[in-house]
Amino acid sequence: MKRNEIEALKCATIASLCLFASKKYKNKTAFSMFNEGEINKTITFSQVDYFANLFASNLRQIGVKKGDRVILISDNCPEWPVTYFGIALAGAVSVPLLTGFSIEQIRNIIEHSGVNVICASRSIAEKFMFSSSVPPEIPVIYIDNILDEKNKLEEVSVSKTFGHTQEQNNNSLNPDDLASIIYTSGTQGNSKGVMLSSKNIISSAISSFSFAKISKRDRFLSVLPLAHSYECGLGFIAPVICGASITYLDRPPSPSVLLPALKILRPTAMISVPLLIEKIYKNAIAPKLKKSRLYRNPLTRPLAAWVSGRKLISALGGRIRFFGIGGAPLSAEVEKFLFSAKFPYTIGYGLTEAAPLVAGNAPFRFSLGSGIKAAQSVMMRICKCMSNTKTGEGEIQIHGPNIMMGYYNDKEKTAEVITSDGWLKTGDLGLIDKKGRLHIKGRLKAMILGPSGENIYPEEIEGLLGSSHLVEESLVYSGNKGELIALVRLSEAAKTAAGAVEHALEDLRAWVNLKLSAFSRLNRIEIKYEPFEKTPTMKIKRYLY
Repeated sequence: MKRNEIEALKCATIASLCLFASKKYKNKTAFSMFNEGEINKTITFSQVDYFANLFASNLRQIGVKKGDRVILISDNCPEWPVTYFGIALAGAVSVPLLTGFSIEQIRNIIEHSGVNVICASRSIAEKFMFSSSVPPEIPVIYIDNILDEKNKLEEVSVSKTFGHTQEQNNNSLNPDDLASIIYTSGTQGNSKGVMLSSKNIISSAISSFSFAKISKRDRFLSVLPLAHSYECGLGFIAPVICGASITYLDRPPSPSVLLPALKILRPTAMISVPLLIEKIYKNAIAPKLKKSRLYRNPLTRPLAAWVSGRKLISALGGRIRFFGIGGAPLSAEVEKFLFSAKFPYTIGYGLTEAAPLVAGNAPFRFSLGSGIKAAQSVMMRICKCMSNTKTGEGEIQIHGPNIMMGYYNDKEKTAEVITSDGWLKTGDLGLIDKKGRLHIKGRLKAMILGPSGENIYPEEIEGLLGSSHLVEESLVYSGNKGELIALVRLSEAAKTAAGAVEHALEDLRAWVNLKLSAFSRLNRIEIKYEPFEKTPTMKIKRYLY
């Protein structure tokens, strides 16, 4: 893209972005669906604009006007981005919901956000419509057939309009207007409505170009829920700006679904959470590496890692040139392998309140353990009032055009996280080195205070535990007497060891403790037999444990 086009888009709205992409990329494929081994529901950028405007017109006919809140809930599919753009073109505010939200959460969000319309796929709508979650006065619209101009909107619960119809002049829309409210599902359990403007969302997407050069030749495979700010901003808005095509899967990305799709689709770019690449490494790569003579020899280890890296790229379709990892910390062992294998990965850091990107790196342009740099237009600082005088650690705070407008209908919580000078308190701990690179230590609320006031980061200990073939996942917490306890889920390999597990875990505890400061050492390891409950980005919901 030309620099002047990017600069112009910094002042664009979500609605005008739809028009921009239609004019610039016209008949190029925008979105498609992978279903039963075949690509279908393929639509071009011109068609996206056409169907989004048709949908917007129909929304206006049932009374949707500027500023109205419209819920969008559906599994990933081409209809999702078309609906998203249609809501924006109608001048309304999209409220994307994760399909994993419970009936109670959906009911609370409907009440809290004061929605005027609900747009949902038929299969998802049927799950909550019969539970009395939706007040009878709110129209519920099926979006399954919006790519067929012969089909009118299907209104489910109401057949009449709820307000005065009006045509929305897109020129009256402002990039600083509220464009979307994203309700978080975080590790601390407090779901809040993050208000994002068009400027927030688009500026964040543009800032990712400092780490990933996207072109209209790129093919994205989407594996994360579009209702999450990570996928919406970097896996949807950023590719649309550059004219890249995006394919969605018709079911969750389990290995049995994902691997065949990768062979056929051969994507050039993906963004993912660490769990996906960690599972591939643990199940398919690590066992073979440990048996490899080349890998056991320090002199030939880089060659063995490189060969494994080529095999990993081949398993992902053979054309991956950018693999973004974010949403949760990546295992140190896995990152060490990816770096040694010269795999085109990058690690990003962000949060919904930052729409979401804060910092990252470009593939092959950083060294292992060197930290990450701020995204374009984003400033970072460490809060001095919370800084550790010895290490320079403190709360990470950020400033830039990507910072949210605040929490919807919650001035008190907004004031808690936005400083008087306009900086966002991330709730994450870290330090900034002399080169201006950020090193993240963990969540402020997850941090455990040691017996003499030391900062103990459970994520660090969990990373060490995760490097063991015995551990699938873990959570470290402080017991009633201040002792450190690790709650672990055993891997399949550990389960087959039967009677030897207790002894093996005790050996693991001793090994982990050798690598930790005295105040961070584990008192004991306990086994958890049921899976941990997680957020959509596969982070454990700590508040539940």
